[in-house]
Formats: sequence, C-alpha cells, structure tokens
Amino acid sequence: MTRIGLVVNPVAGLGGRVGLGGTDGRERRHRALALGARPLAGERAAAALRELRELRAGSDAGAGAGAGAGALGGAVAEPEVVTAAGAMGADSVAAAGLTARVVYAPGAGDETSAEDTLAAVRAVVAEGVDLLLLAGGDGTARDVLTALDGVHCPVLGVPTGVKMHSAVFGVSPRAAGQVAAAWLARSGSVRLRDAEVMDRDEDELRAGRVASRLYGWLPVPDVPVRVQQRKTGSTAGAPEAVGGIAAEVAERVGDGLLALGPGGTTRAVAAALGADVSLTGVDVLALRPGHPAEVVLRDGGEDALLAAGPCWIALSPIGGQGFLLGRGNQQISPRVLRAAGGRERLLVLCTEQKLASLGGRPLLLDTGDEALDAELAGHLPVITGRRRTSLYRLTT
Repeated sequence: MTRIGLVVNPVAGLGGRVGLGGTDGRERRHRALALGARPLAGERAAAALRELRELRAGSDAGAGAGAGAGALGGAVAEPEVVTAAGAMGADSVAAAGLTARVVYAPGAGDETSAEDTLAAVRAVVAEGVDLLLLAGGDGTARDVLTALDGVHCPVLGVPTGVKMHSAVFGVSPRAAGQVAAAWLARSGSVRLRDAEVMDRDEDELRAGRVASRLYGWLPVPDVPVRVQQRKTGSTAGAPEAVGGIAAEVAERVGDGLLALGPGGTTRAVAAALGADVSLTGVDVLALRPGHPAEVVLRDGGEDALLAAGPCWIALSPIGGQGFLLGRGNQQISPRVLRAAGGRERLLVLCTEQKLASLGGRPLLLDTGDEALDAELAGHLPVITGRRRTSLYRLTT
C-alpha cells in the first residue's frame, strides 16, 4: 500500500479575494475574516484528493490535460492518508471520501500557526510517506522546507495561497491530484527534480519594488505540464511597446472603466495612460478619450470591484509561470469576471518579448470555478502593441 501525507494550512489564501495579499500574521488573518473572507484551502486540498481517488482505479480522468495517471503510467491503489487533525488535513480527507490516520493535533484554540505546520509536517513525514502533499502558499512551502531540514521526502504543493512564486505547486488542485497519482503509480515515467521555494521579498516591497527571494529547494515530481514553473522577474518592456499597448487599450475601452490587475506590465501601461496604480493590488481606472486616466478604486477587493460597476478587465501573465488568473489576483474572482462579461471584456496585455519567454507554454487559469475556466479556455488575442495582437492558448 502506498502512503501519502497531507498537511493543510487552513488560512492560506484567506486574504486573496478581499485584496489583502498573503495572510501571514494573526492581525491580517483577523482583518480578512472581518472583510468577509472565506477559507478555501481545505476545499482545494479535497479537490486534489478527489482527483487522486478517481484515478486510483486506472481511470483516465484528467488525461485530457496530458497528465492523468493513465497518461503517465497506470493505476494506483487507494493510498493510506496520514495527516493532521481537523482543518489541517483530516477534514479535507473526509470530504474527498478517503480515510485519514491522524498523527498530529494542534493545541487548544481555533487558530493554527507556523509552529503547528512545522510539527504536523515532522509528524507526518516520520510515518514514512511516499509523498507529502502540502496545501498552502509560499509561506507554507517555506515552513515545509524548514521542517524537513535535510530529510529527503518527495513533496508536492496543492495551490491554495495568494502569490505562489515557488515551483513546488501543481498548476491547480486537480493537477496536483494527477501528479500525485502518477508518482504513486511507480511507473518510472515520473522522476524527482529539485524545485525552488520562493517568496516575495517584503523588504523590497516596502521600498516600492516587487521581487522574489529564493529560500531553497524541495524534491518534487517532475511533470512540466502539471507542475508550475517558478516566477521569474520581468521588465515592463520597451517604452514604445508599452505605449502601443496603452493606446490599444484606450481605444478598446473608450469612455469606460478598466480594472487593472497587478504586475510590471500593467503598471507601466497605467503610467502610459497617465495613472499611478498600486504595486500589487487591483485598481480601477476611469478612461476618457483625450484625458489622463483617473484612479477611481485603488487596491480593491472582490466586493469593491463588483460595486464599481461593469468594467473591462486587463491582465498580464506572470513572468516565467504564465498564470493569467488565480495567482496574485484572486480579487478578480469568478463573480467579478462574470459580472464584467467574461471573455468578451477580458484584455490580455503582454509584450512580444515576455510572450516569447514562455517558450510556447500556454497561459494558465486557476480561478477555482471549473465551468468558468472552461468558458475562458481556448485561443484568445493577446495585445502586444498598437493594432498588434497574437493568438495564444489559455488553458487550465
């Protein structure tokens, strides 16, 4: 029997839709809850386990994405799941229809801490698991790196955080389940690679710059299509390219509202339109032909974006990873996307240089709403300059 470990950070990603970024620290956690945030980490962990369970009997579910257990080498018997109590893992295992063996329970109280994550990881790995699933974000990955401290254990992340710059996560919860199934099948077609554990550099952010810091490496099953790349730094591009993109956006939006996602490219486009926007948030600009853009909402969460009214939505993919939705911009939720008009009001902005750096890999979606992801997927125009577009594939 194969044995899989699961540790869930139940507050990972809590601040995403309400526009708070990560949820490190008790104060930010409480603020997110006060703003109406709903924990999603447990649900996403359960989705990964359900995919693993469906694939255990040799079903080719997920093989359409190129990496189901059937596509990578056969079936896997239902694994024994070793986990922590309650929201740190056992609840997700039960929701997936599997049976959990609990080896760690946090102390009294409703909140878990980084110390709980460290203790849970050590307790789970001590049971001799074939794979450790961590459900969280970059901060959780850093905790796992610290907890293992030289102990060799294959690791795979179920993405539940906000930023997720690290290369240890599946591109979606279902993808994580597919990779886990392929690894546990022992087909020999999947090997381990050392994947980067990264996180946003908060000192750089306080100085007005967005940068990532490398903390170390974890051994991860190497399935390039289903495991995300690390985030790489990218420049906004040549001024003439950015200016051309800005002019094209202004013409398409006309007299209207534009919700602008975070990133170096979108920030440069905002500057070309005459607006100074936030570093890592989602802002809404009012555009009027012949006038500088006006910021009417700065760093807004999901509810504020909905209240702003019908908007065009402009996004740029994350450098190196190719994520368009689901990483760092969860404020632009399925509700916001549908209210805006879906695909017809979505503008993808990217310089030709940045697009070429993806090496043909598709742009990625992980909105948490599979029906919406299916509606958005396919080839769509990417604005690369004034009256210049490239058709590029968008997928999950």
